[in-house]
Amino acid sequence: MSIATPPGGFDVVIVGAGISGAIIAYQLGKAGKKVLILEGGPPVPKSREDYLQTFFTANAKTPESPYPPTLQGPGSDGNSLGQPDPATLNTPRYTVLQINAWQNPKQCYFVYGPQAVTSPTDPQMTFAFGSSYERVAGGTTWHWLGTSLMHLPNDFQLKSKYGQGVDWPGGAKFYNQLLPYYRAATEVIGVSSDRDAMVTLYKTFNVQPDGVYGPNYDFPMPGIVMSLNDELYQQKVTSLTVDGISLFVTPTPQGRNSRPGNRRQCAGNTNCIPICPIQAKYDGSVTLAQALQTGNVQIQYQAVASNIRLSGKQVSGIDFLTYDTQTGPSTGGGTAVGKRYILAAHAIETPKLLLMSNRNPGWPNGVANGSGQVGRNLMDHVMYLAWGLAKDPIYAYRGPLATSGIEAARDGAFRNQRAAYRIEIGNEGWNWAANDPNTTLADFVFGQNNSQLNGNSVNAQGQKLRFDPNLPAFSQLYGSKLVSTLNAVYIRQLRLGYLIEQLPDPDNRVTLSSQYKDHLGLPRPQVTYRIREDYVRNAFVSAKQVSTRIFQALGATEYTQPPADAVMKGPGASPTTFRYQGQNFVFYGAGHIIGTYRMGTSATDSVLNARQQSWDHDNLYMVGSGVFPSTATANPTLTIAALALQAADNILHDLG
Repeated sequence: MSIATPPGGFDVVIVGAGISGAIIAYQLGKAGKKVLILEGGPPVPKSREDYLQTFFTANAKTPESPYPPTLQGPGSDGNSLGQPDPATLNTPRYTVLQINAWQNPKQCYFVYGPQAVTSPTDPQMTFAFGSSYERVAGGTTWHWLGTSLMHLPNDFQLKSKYGQGVDWPGGAKFYNQLLPYYRAATEVIGVSSDRDAMVTLYKTFNVQPDGVYGPNYDFPMPGIVMSLNDELYQQKVTSLTVDGISLFVTPTPQGRNSRPGNRRQCAGNTNCIPICPIQAKYDGSVTLAQALQTGNVQIQYQAVASNIRLSGKQVSGIDFLTYDTQTGPSTGGGTAVGKRYILAAHAIETPKLLLMSNRNPGWPNGVANGSGQVGRNLMDHVMYLAWGLAKDPIYAYRGPLATSGIEAARDGAFRNQRAAYRIEIGNEGWNWAANDPNTTLADFVFGQNNSQLNGNSVNAQGQKLRFDPNLPAFSQLYGSKLVSTLNAVYIRQLRLGYLIEQLPDPDNRVTLSSQYKDHLGLPRPQVTYRIREDYVRNAFVSAKQVSTRIFQALGATEYTQPPADAVMKGPGASPTTFRYQGQNFVFYGAGHIIGTYRMGTSATDSVLNARQQSWDHDNLYMVGSGVFPSTATANPTLTIAALALQAADNILHDLG
């Protein structure tokens, strides 16, 4: 679409139309400010049917599979279907399919340096980053789970309370300032939750609920109904403690409709990741549409920001390149000019843009990088997965992917020694853990045992894992026997996911590749990523122990498979495995890309002040999970939304 510059010019230019960019654009547009959004992806389709069709026909049902650019195309050998070469795409992005291709720059968008250490016991070992993101309007909220939890007060003061990591600027004071924005964010997203359940949780952490919500607040909608899976845990885990903390199940606040409204009521599809087929789940395109309807917000699609211009210490414009098709040439570009500038392009693309902008006199290391911190402290919630079979049917594969969790282990004195985690209760059986229903189906058709259900495997507790002892090992089934066996397996599958906090590490970082570029000629991100603190690794040991105790309390059989020794070392070692305290572990990405332009209290060790404003250029702001000084313990999206609302108020104040 063509851009019509309003009289007096744009008040604000925003790079990125994900949840943060959309929220700020809407708030500014409502206030009468003229806003231009530069979005690298294509327009939001009038119907999500196109995205659904791409998802249905994709060979791999990954978080990214419905969205452009397509994952289906010529492989790097030019013949087979596979990962397209990022050098041929105008907006390539990192996908979960690229994790095992991390050393192949013809398949992987991220560029990794040589793996300096291959020993699985060395904490300096380089890993592949485990989480992915989208480069489309609406951003990664297209494939988020919907979990809408707040951080806890102690998450903001990790250093002063427990001696770990860093504090957020102002610590607990910052938390209190954010509370009204948290409440507003639940309204923006449309969160379904029960206040009573949250009151019980906050009292566990000695947080006064009225201080969180105010005496008259309730969530926009009642909570999503708990699954039979949740109810099994609810009945059984209350007898367990972790580091002196009693466990209990809490229904999860969710960004999806529990009743009809502006969006449809959740119909229980279990493919929230990668796409809700009926848009019961919130995504950033909802708020983007509201922003455009103000009449004060314009968006330039397929416009990739390529450089930030400075005039002295002020940002004076943002250069961008346009394109018509993913593999076509650039069709031109321009410079977007406003009074204020906001970078909302996520924790990978934002530092990439800042670092690319290195031709301004006096700023050879890039814009906003006087501290040298741009791109540093890349983090994720690293995940430990555990899975098992319930004694009786709990009917997995129904409802949203997760409707409850065990939140009580998110804070406590143990954080002096190990990372905290929340425990997500999965409703999708072994889909994530073992690629089911595919793996189990193949096992019983072809006489294999990759699921451990069709052989002679024994778990760490000495339990025999063959699902049906009346069947011979490595059975090949067909017809009614195959159907009845599969049905009996699938309805009993359990999955737990531990979202483990990660400490900021300045050597975990995003820089620019000097060798590899995308199709527009822009450098690709070079990533260094490690999990080297005992603080984090101790949490994996704890998670493994707790999982076994939980499954025992449920009367379930645990099927969790630690990585085999064969994938732990050597040139072909798995890029997400490590060995610690004599045990093999594999970690997964939670989809939470955090850090790389953090807030702080000093211009020497942070990129932004507490207003999410650049220390170096006072008309430049940055938003999104990249501003987080630490991962904290909750899924980040509600906090991202709250911070975006807070930033919008700051910008409106500055504009006058």
